[in-house]
Amino acid sequence: MPRFSANLSFLFNEVPFLERFGEAAKAGFGAVEFAFGYEYTMPEIAARLADHGLTQVLINAPPGNWAAGDRGLASSPGREHEFTASMVTALRYADALSCPRVHVMAGVLPSDTDAATRAQHRATFVRNLRLAAKDAAAQGVMLTIEPINTRDVPGYFLNLQADAHALREEIGADNVKVQMDFYHVQIMEGDIAMKFRQWQPHIGHVQIAGAPERHEPDTGEVNYFYLFDLLDELGYDGWVGCEYRPAESTRAGLAWLNKLDWRAPRG
Repeated sequence: MPRFSANLSFLFNEVPFLERFGEAAKAGFGAVEFAFGYEYTMPEIAARLADHGLTQVLINAPPGNWAAGDRGLASSPGREHEFTASMVTALRYADALSCPRVHVMAGVLPSDTDAATRAQHRATFVRNLRLAAKDAAAQGVMLTIEPINTRDVPGYFLNLQADAHALREEIGADNVKVQMDFYHVQIMEGDIAMKFRQWQPHIGHVQIAGAPERHEPDTGEVNYFYLFDLLDELGYDGWVGCEYRPAESTRAGLAWLNKLDWRAPRG
């Protein structure tokens, strides 16, 4: 059975952020992930993890100015210093939380992007990730890059699995992997199982949500129970992040998990 982590940016939003750790533990999760928790101090978050016996499996690097439309900085020419500073912050948090993975968001392209502009963004992305990967490797941290669908984030730099793996190969760092969110794959490409089979050795984290509404994974057009069996068959030993928006309450929506023998030992 795959190991599931609760994404606290999506689940247990009925309570304030720091209380979600306890709610996740009560629900049976042994691990959590979240996008951005930088408004809280490292000791605050570390204490919640320790208090509830939870493992932090993933955080995102700071994305830039989210309110102004930033969705990451890694591919943005001229903002390399901001990106470097964001990675310093991310790695400090990863160290304090004993978190082995940091998702590095690529950013959005200008609305008038042409081939030359896209090439400039690609070169910036590769250069930034190569440098960041060295610092992360010294700390024993994996960096993940994630294709995101163009419906949820119009203009996002990275959308397709093949493109992500081509970039990973060009970056050439062993600690850079692809974060495969089955929800985004279904919207952009489909054929989830075959894509996972093709690239499994280079997938550093998996996330799930029902498609197309991004609710619980037992709703919509994807047969997740088949995919969970496939992960077991292929020996995937990473985490599966529950990054979906509950249709009603988080607790009520966890009925899909309770159909599975999923409460593995923590850690």
